[in-house]
Amino acid sequence: MQLPPSAAPRSAYPPDVLPEQVRRRLLQLARAGEPVSAYVYDGAVAAERARELRAALPGWAQVYYAVKANSFPGIVQALAPYVDGFEVASVSELELALTAGEPERTGTAPVVAAGPAKSVPVLTALVRAGVEAINAESLLELHRISRIAVAEGVTARVALRVNPADIPISGSLHMGGAPSQFGVAEPDVREVLCAASELPGLDLVGFHIHAASNNLDADTHAAYLRWCVEWSVRTAQAAGITLRHVDIGGGIGVAFEGEKPFDVARFGELAGQVEPPPGVRVVLEPGRFLVADCGWYAAEVTDVKASYGEWFAVLRGGINHFQLPTSWDIVHNAAVLPVKDWPEGCPRPAAEDVRVTVVGELCTPEDTLLRDVLVDRVRAGDLVVFPCAGSYGWEFAMHSFLGHPVAERHLL
Repeated sequence: MQLPPSAAPRSAYPPDVLPEQVRRRLLQLARAGEPVSAYVYDGAVAAERARELRAALPGWAQVYYAVKANSFPGIVQALAPYVDGFEVASVSELELALTAGEPERTGTAPVVAAGPAKSVPVLTALVRAGVEAINAESLLELHRISRIAVAEGVTARVALRVNPADIPISGSLHMGGAPSQFGVAEPDVREVLCAASELPGLDLVGFHIHAASNNLDADTHAAYLRWCVEWSVRTAQAAGITLRHVDIGGGIGVAFEGEKPFDVARFGELAGQVEPPPGVRVVLEPGRFLVADCGWYAAEVTDVKASYGEWFAVLRGGINHFQLPTSWDIVHNAAVLPVKDWPEGCPRPAAEDVRVTVVGELCTPEDTLLRDVLVDRVRAGDLVVFPCAGSYGWEFAMHSFLGHPVAERHLL
C-alpha cells in the first residue's frame, strides 16, 4: 500500500487511505456494540508481496517467512503457497509452520530455526522435526544439538550463525561487527568450526549471517547478499566444509512517510549477477517486509479532551495492543475513521482542525502512539486506524499490563 507523502505539519491520513473492505469491516465491528480494539488482516496483500519478491529472485534463492513478524494462523497459511519455507524461533512457531508448510516437498520440514537462547526442549523439538537448518548460536548450542541428535538416532543439519567483524558496505545495516548476544564472533569462527567437526550427529551445512535491518536500498542489499555468499564460500573452503546453505537473514525495509520503497525488481536484477557454487542455496528470511502492509490496527476513541491547550484522543487500546510506535524510531501515522452512530445519551466531545496526541488506556504516559498530528475532526466513538500494522503488532505488544482484553484479530 502506498501511503501519502509527509506534510508539514504532519496531518492524519484521510479515511480513504484505508481500503474499502477494511473500512467496511471496521465499521461493522463498531456497530457490534463493544468498544473496538482490533487488527484486520488481508492475507492476499501478504501473498502478493511474497509472490513479487520470489518472482524477482534467481532460482538458487529461497524465501523463508520469519513467523515472528506476524504469527496469525490465517496470515501464515496465506503465505505458505508463495514462500519456500518458514523461519521460527520457538516451539509454538515451529508447530504453526509445520501445520502450514508442506514437508513432503523436500522430505524435511521447510523450516530454519534461529534464536540466541534456544533451550533444550526447543532444540529437541527442532531435531525431532527434522528442520532444514538449526542456526546454532554458540559452541555450547552445537554440543547440545549433537547430544540430542545422537539420543534420537538422527543427524541434525546445522548452520553456524556468525557475527561478522565488518560488513564492507554502507546503508541501514547493523547487528554485525559489535558485541552482541547473536551468533559467534568472526574471530572465533575457525575454532568453533573445528570443534563442531568432531561432534557426532551434526551435518554442518553452512552459515547464517543476519547483519541487515530495515534496509530500503536495493543496491546495498544486493551487495550485502553478494558479500555473505563470498564470505561463506571462503570460510567453508578454509575449514574443509562442503557448503550447501547460506542464510542472509531478513533486513529488507518498509517505507513510511516520504521514504522510497525498496525496489524489488532492482534487487532481483542485481542478485541475479551473484553466482553461488552449484548446490548452494541462499536463504532470505523476510518478515516485516512481507506482512507490514497486510494489517491495520484500529481502536475506538473513548474520550477527547483538552489539557492546558493541548488535545488528546484517548483510545480503547494502546501499547498493550500496538507497541511498535513507542519501541521503534518511527512516526506511525494514522487515519480517523468517522463513526456516525453515538448511542450514548451523553455529550460527544470532539476536536476539530487542531493538533492531537493519540494515547492509549494504560496508566502510564509511555502509552502514546502518535504525537501532535493535525486532524480535521476526531470524536469520541470514532476509530483511529494505523496502517502498516501487519508486522510486529499484536505479537510485539505488552498484553498483560493492567489486564485489559487483548485486541481481536480478524482476517478479511
